[in-house]
Amino acid sequence: MLTLVSGLAWTLVYLEAIRIGLRDRTYAMPVAALALNFAWEVTYAVVELRGGPSAQGVVNVVWALADTVIIWTYLRYGRAELPGFVTRPLFAAWSGLLFATAFAVQWLFLAHFGTHDATRYSAFLQNLLMSGLFISLYAARRGPRGQSLLIAIAKWLGTLAPTLLFGVLEGSGFVLGLGVLCSVFDLAYIGLLLRSRADPSR
Repeated sequence: MLTLVSGLAWTLVYLEAIRIGLRDRTYAMPVAALALNFAWEVTYAVVELRGGPSAQGVVNVVWALADTVIIWTYLRYGRAELPGFVTRPLFAAWSGLLFATAFAVQWLFLAHFGTHDATRYSAFLQNLLMSGLFISLYAARRGPRGQSLLIAIAKWLGTLAPTLLFGVLEGSGFVLGLGVLCSVFDLAYIGLLLRSRADPSR
């Protein structure tokens, strides 16, 4: 049940991020977290499907395809949010370096920890990064443009469910600690979005 809740919640995050990005002509997920997410999904889709079809492998492929659309919104609209000295070639080089680094990080986790631990440790660490970056995105844009309460709540629930599964039921203190920190940042972000709804001038 917890796995199902997490899967559905994260699917909502991706679909809403696509919708909001296209509506507001921007990208709706912090790009560093987006790069790590995409690299995680591609890497572990290959790992999962290498031994034959599996439910998680198929889900990873679906998530990676959704992330591809979010990446397109970043490439299409992202440069406009940067200072003028960031030329198209510089933006392309920076983006390439960022995504290449994200894949390298995932492969280093996999090589060092093995599949079982790497999938969890990398997922929760990049999830914590994403939680903090959403708050930074709100601050940088001076409000909720390109963001949504549905993304914030679904992300929180999508992380809380595996925190309970791996951190509590399976007894991983490391995962539990990271999951609790994610919830702290996620709830703070939800609070920011609720505040902006109550008073759009803030």
